[in-house]
Amino acid sequence: MSAPLSTDEMLIEKLLAHLRAEGYSLRIQRWYPARVRQLLDYCNRNGLSIESVRSGHVTRFLRGQYRLSRKQYSELPPFQKWRHRYTGAINMMLRLVHGAWPVPDPPRSALEVFHRDIVKDYDTWLRELCGLHPLTRAKRTKHALQFLTSLGQRADQRGLADLSVRDLDAYLKQSCDGLRRGSIEDRTVCLRDFLRHLWRTGRTAIDLTGTVIGPRIYKHEDIPVALRTEEVQRVLEVTRKDLSPVGLRDYAVLILLSTYGLRAAEVVNLRLEDIDWRRDVLCVRHSKTGTYSELPLLREPGEAVLRYVEKARPPSVHREIFLRIQTPHRPFKNGSILNCITGARLRAAGVTPQGRKGPHAFRHARAVSLLRSGVPLKIIGDVLGHTSAAATAEYLKLATEDLRTIGLDLPGGFLP
Repeated sequence: MSAPLSTDEMLIEKLLAHLRAEGYSLRIQRWYPARVRQLLDYCNRNGLSIESVRSGHVTRFLRGQYRLSRKQYSELPPFQKWRHRYTGAINMMLRLVHGAWPVPDPPRSALEVFHRDIVKDYDTWLRELCGLHPLTRAKRTKHALQFLTSLGQRADQRGLADLSVRDLDAYLKQSCDGLRRGSIEDRTVCLRDFLRHLWRTGRTAIDLTGTVIGPRIYKHEDIPVALRTEEVQRVLEVTRKDLSPVGLRDYAVLILLSTYGLRAAEVVNLRLEDIDWRRDVLCVRHSKTGTYSELPLLREPGEAVLRYVEKARPPSVHREIFLRIQTPHRPFKNGSILNCITGARLRAAGVTPQGRKGPHAFRHARAVSLLRSGVPLKIIGDVLGHTSAAATAEYLKLATEDLRTIGLDLPGGFLP
């Protein structure tokens, strides 16, 4: 009967299992455990448990290893570059231990504890009463903490009660310097919402929500530029010729974007079970509304996805359809990665859009295509995952060529 594994060996086994599941090479499966064992030895010598390790401990360990290496080797790269030999393995191990890494440093003062408690209560309100998306909550709470931090010592219990318009003006002037109108408006929305929460919970003496005024953004002030149909076809044709694993994946992504007008997050969140091959149905969970749509699985996108899954998708425990081709073979963190994919494929096809270059450009192009085909606005909204006709009507601005055909003549002839 074999002896039970020590705690350190159990951690190494956990790391190895993770490396195998994510498809890392045999070289990495040897390299990472060796680096982690050095960290565990350091912890044992200094009376640290792996659960108590923080960023400062890791930095001290790495500097010690760097000094040892300098004694053995005459030439080494600078420390900030050299440390990358260790950080990949160590960060992975500590993420497995803590769930997230780096772990936030504990508050250094009672005022920081007070601020974090307020923001935590605010996040609970956003989640349970407002039902906001986690990404929206993260943005709102980040700006809330920045606002409290900017107030410094004045943001204690008494200082918040005496909060004034002058404090708000000073914060907005500092935080909005150099930002565009849309970003400034977004900051003011976040601040107003947090002030509403402070007033609701009795932390401010007066309701300051109405004193925060951002730039006026008119609903129809700009006309977005969509990809032309021939440009979309050009990108698809060029990408279709790339038969590498990356090419097969990217073509499947682009054909879904251009056929169904999906949002980026809706594509990266697609799972294997979302495609019913027997019924030829694609089930899409709309990222903004949380609703589901069952769309017909058309031949070309269906064949593209099937070809990618059979020939290019790496073996993985993950159920998401689209994965990283290089290790680790995991799903994309969010839809922003599709900006890299669409941007690269547009450049490869020699297409230079006048407006958007990301996945939303394909969504706009699909909306215009449906409008020009005479598809009713309600059906277009259903395909795009809109819950109101007003949201779909935004895309009417894109069909500028169609609007020119119904232009009215100016009375009295042409103006000079």
